[in-house]
Amino acid sequence: MLNIGCHLSSAKGYYAMGKDALQIGANTFQYFTRNPRGSKVKKVDEKDVAALQELMQANQFAPLLGHAPYTLNACSADQRVREFAEFAMTEDLKNMEYLPGNLYNFHPGSHGGQGVETGITLIAEQLNRILTAGQTTTVLLETMAGKGSEVGSRFEEIRQILDRVELTDKMGVCLDTCHVFDGGYDIVNDLDGVLEEFDRVIGLKWLRAVHLNDSLNSLGSHKDRHACIGEGKIGLEALVRVMNHPKLCTLPFCLETPQDLDGHKQEISLLRNAYTA
Repeated sequence: MLNIGCHLSSAKGYYAMGKDALQIGANTFQYFTRNPRGSKVKKVDEKDVAALQELMQANQFAPLLGHAPYTLNACSADQRVREFAEFAMTEDLKNMEYLPGNLYNFHPGSHGGQGVETGITLIAEQLNRILTAGQTTTVLLETMAGKGSEVGSRFEEIRQILDRVELTDKMGVCLDTCHVFDGGYDIVNDLDGVLEEFDRVIGLKWLRAVHLNDSLNSLGSHKDRHACIGEGKIGLEALVRVMNHPKLCTLPFCLETPQDLDGHKQEISLLRNAYTA
């Protein structure tokens, strides 16, 4: 079965997101754990969460992805920004336990001129402070495009963060197709080679989810601008190969394309029809 969904708005609540997912043919989805550009988080409605859990069980949902807000920067040069990231991620992970056994994805951050090594150290140190042995949520480092001073555009940087985390069983990686392509990994012409490099440097056992996005920009552009499926420089054929690859095909795939619900429904239908794994 293809496990695929898209990013949904959490404004209407958990159960409403589940209903929206079913409406568009999805069996997973991603949502922001709080305002993506702010700091506020709504109190969790336990009845709403329980209703979503029932719906997920009845419809064989794959794991969900909670996405940290874009404002989080665990390796900022500004201590106050780092402190907010730690506070917000701690709170998010606590709330994620209302939906046990799912995934929490975050952008590693931008070092702001401190250097990649310092950035890696700060990210790992924060993870070591917030991860707990009792949590059921797996925290995912997202592969990045490498714009500005972003950490995580090279597989080696992701590996170095993981090497410094103590509770490694609570960690994983989310591969974003737009980001890795913009970061210089040629998934169009050499998908097998990219996955072999990922396995050699990081290890495919760490890969827990895929953001399936086309890219408005060319290979190695370091731009991070998503395109609708089949309308960018990666193209439909290459994205279908990603989805059907034997090392990836059982993972949850999440679309972050610039579409509304109807557009996502069409993309999901297109990809389900192309799924042969």
